[in-house]
Amino acid sequence: MSEIIKTEQLTYAYHDEDGAHFALNGVDLSIERGQFVAVLGHNGSGKSTLAGHFNAIRLPTGGKCYVDMMDTADPQTTYEVRKTVSMVFQNPDNQLVATVVEEDVAFALENLGVPPEEIRTRVEDALRAVGMYEFRRHAPHMLSGGQKQRIAIAGVIAVMPRCVVLDEPTAMLDPQGRREVMQVVRTLNTRFGITVVLITHHMDEAVQADRVVVMHAGRVLMDGAPREIFTQVDALRQARLTVPQTVEVLYDLNRAAGTSLPIDALSVSECADTLERYLKAN
Repeated sequence: MSEIIKTEQLTYAYHDEDGAHFALNGVDLSIERGQFVAVLGHNGSGKSTLAGHFNAIRLPTGGKCYVDMMDTADPQTTYEVRKTVSMVFQNPDNQLVATVVEEDVAFALENLGVPPEEIRTRVEDALRAVGMYEFRRHAPHMLSGGQKQRIAIAGVIAVMPRCVVLDEPTAMLDPQGRREVMQVVRTLNTRFGITVVLITHHMDEAVQADRVVVMHAGRVLMDGAPREIFTQVDALRQARLTVPQTVEVLYDLNRAAGTSLPIDALSVSECADTLERYLKAN
């Protein structure tokens, strides 16, 4: 696989009366086509600022950000960069612009000058992909938060980008809405082969990714597979992050009871199996 996003010593600073503050400070990162990458970090770690660079919403103060080998700081590439990488934000109400669902999904296509017949096909296919086809003639404001977010994602699918960056898309949703959106996110990656970058603070969402990148103080603190990252409990806690509850249960049990259970269980069933094996052996 070749890389679709690459940063080289990426720096981003903002200024106030106290001087310059670095939200990003020398980030080197490469994301390959077809990957599902979760980016974690506490508030102020730089994760959302990083996400904004992938769509040229933010431009580097220093260093470089490339999307499909295009320099995002070059104004001549902005249009192609944004066709390549689409963004989904945490508040779906800020992304819905029409009074009818299918018109909202068609909005970007109309602005891109896509022929009407192709728009109809793309809109219907996108709505089916997110399980919202039956709501195509509904008013978006009458839908639940999870349904609205799925409509926003359908609008992204219809444009057919090569990469989707989702900036905390479930932050404002209830548990059911979160499950609905995450199911669609996985479909984007597995069915359509779209590269997914998920900015999140929910560990149960991050464990579904192929790869986890942990941001801290504007830098990449950790980068690896979920099992590799989430077993580094002390380091994550020092970065003011939690770990999946299954890992936490096993880790705390080891400390309290002096056991040496493996702590890499990322699901409830894996955690139950670990505990069952321990109980049988003792």
